[in-house]
Amino acid sequence: MPELPEVEAARRAVEYNCVGKRITKCVVADDSKVIHGVSPSDFQASVLGKLIVAAHRKGKNMWLQLDSPPFPSFQFGMAGAIYIKGAAVTNYKRSAVKDEDEWPSKYSKIFIELDDGLELSFTDKRRFAKVRLLKDPTSVPPISELGPDALFEPMTLEKFTESLHKKKTEIKALLLDQSFISGIGNWVADEVLYQARIHPRQVASSLSNESCSNLSKCIKEVIHLAVEVDADCSRFPLEWLFHFRWGKKPGKISGENTYLICIS
Repeated sequence: MPELPEVEAARRAVEYNCVGKRITKCVVADDSKVIHGVSPSDFQASVLGKLIVAAHRKGKNMWLQLDSPPFPSFQFGMAGAIYIKGAAVTNYKRSAVKDEDEWPSKYSKIFIELDDGLELSFTDKRRFAKVRLLKDPTSVPPISELGPDALFEPMTLEKFTESLHKKKTEIKALLLDQSFISGIGNWVADEVLYQARIHPRQVASSLSNESCSNLSKCIKEVIHLAVEVDADCSRFPLEWLFHFRWGKKPGKISGENTYLICIS
């Protein structure tokens, strides 16, 4: 599913292209599985004419701050993606809509046109995403239940080590727990554990202080580098596990850590 780097790339694209512009058209799919807790007509009426003030993110969730509430909130699920017509936005490879496909895509759940003619669409091929209209997205689940954001709210090494030593959970499962740290999914967890040379099934509480320090460092490095290149996996370092584990492309993986590929 889209993880922190992909959702942050979408947030930055919206921030760069859409902030300061007014919504002049909104088309909402009649899909109650994705459009959660609000009818398409009420959603449309609530956002029409509103100014986009900011784009926010926590973990794998993004929301648009308008000049007055309620605000559209996007939980990306397995294959949610943001597209902006005429603008490059990095998307999770399993959610990609091809350039030659119809616009807006048949998978579009929210289509917005802005006052300068720019068009934005939130798509979801697999229908596990949730789009909500909320007065304060941070005060209700899922965002209110999230742990610190891995990019914006990194734990201090002392707090991170202390937290790990209290957990009797396997380390990969713990990293995937969004109430512990938000934003890390399968590919980031695999990558940081590979880089830190930690077995994904090792119990968190058994990690040495040195391993905790290495893991903290690798989380920051992997997240920051992935965000820096807008989650474009073709620009990830060749030695990253990602190319073998997820990208299926050749790279320069270190033989000392190859055992993690099969067992993670």
